[in-house]
Order: sequence, then structure tokens, then C-alpha cells
Amino acid sequence: MIRVLVAEDQSAVRAGLVLILRSAPDIEVVGEAADGEQAVAMARELRPDLVLMDVQMPRLDGVSATRQVVAERLADVLVLTTFDLDEYVFGALRAGAAGFLLKNTEAKDLVEAVRTVARGEGLIAPAVTRRLIAEFAAKPIRGTADPSVLDSLTRREREVLACLGKGLSNADIATRLDMAEATVKTHVSRLLGKLELRSRVQAAVLAQELGI
Repeated sequence: MIRVLVAEDQSAVRAGLVLILRSAPDIEVVGEAADGEQAVAMARELRPDLVLMDVQMPRLDGVSATRQVVAERLADVLVLTTFDLDEYVFGALRAGAAGFLLKNTEAKDLVEAVRTVARGEGLIAPAVTRRLIAEFAAKPIRGTADPSVLDSLTRREREVLACLGKGLSNADIATRLDMAEATVKTHVSRLLGKLELRSRVQAAVLAQELGI
């Protein structure tokens, strides 16, 4: 069972999200938060598998709340918002979010996104995330990474990182690089550790920044 905390300040929207998630037999909504501070506090208390986090919330915004939740390793975070501005996308991913979805995402896609993040895949695979990443990665970004950060990676790990930057899932990477999916997972885990990144989505952003 995937345990989810829903953080959304608009009660009607929050109720709709909860209804959608509870329709899935493998998802349990363990709590509801109306602002960022409450989201962090409830994540500490409930230790959900995933926090579905709105960006614009009172007291503490979703990006800041995401940063706290991820830094304390309380849960994975899937950011959900009506805004597709680069600053929100980049801010959320930099904060360590495992994915980013717009609120006009279909109900079935929202449920599948939760399942994807819960599997440890992150949300780099869905087309909407690839498009958003491509949009902001194509523009100048403050703090663009230094290529020397890749010096610690093996040739294979660099190839895997490049695939992450293209938004490929572990299964897709396994097919492209002709290796077992379990081996791909190992490479992803190792390169995240070497690069001191919190998620595969952050790795994808780094690959985009470096143009690999």
C-alpha cells in the first residue's frame, strides 16, 4: 500500500485529489495538510511514502516545504500545481522533488504518477515532465553545473546519466544500453550518490544543464 499525504490549501481541490487517490486500491491517503508548515509537520509525524505537494500555499510555500521534507528524508515529494513557470519547476526539482505535475493532469495519470514515484522511478518518464524540463533547460539558468562534477563517474554511469536527461525510465535505459534493468538501478543509485543528488529527476536536470 502506498501511503500518501496530500498538501493543498484549497479545500475543494484537496478533496478532489483525495477522492481520486482513494479510488486506487493500492493507495492510502494518510493525511491532509492545508499549508506548507502543516505538510512538513504531518510528514514528520506520519512518515508517508509520498507527499503530493501544491506549490503556492500559505505560511510556507510548496518549494520550501519540499526542501525540508526531502532534506529530512521524510518522504518522496510529487509537486502538483496550476503553474508551469520555469521558476516553479526548477525550484521544485532543485528542492529534491521526485516529480512535477500540473493540476490539469488526468485522474488516471495522477494515480499512475504516484505509483511511478513510489516505485523509485521518479517522474522523469511522463511526457509532461519531459516537456517542462526541456523548456527551462533550454534557457540560461543561474548556478549551471560545472562539468568537472562528472569526473567521478564511470563511462557507463555517464551513459546512464545521459539517458536520464532524455527522460528515459529504467526499462528504456536497459533496452537502449543493452543491460539488465537491475543493473540500471544500480548505476542510477551509484551516480546519485557520487553526484550528491537526492533524486533521478535532479540527475536529469543536471544532464540537461551540462548538455550531455
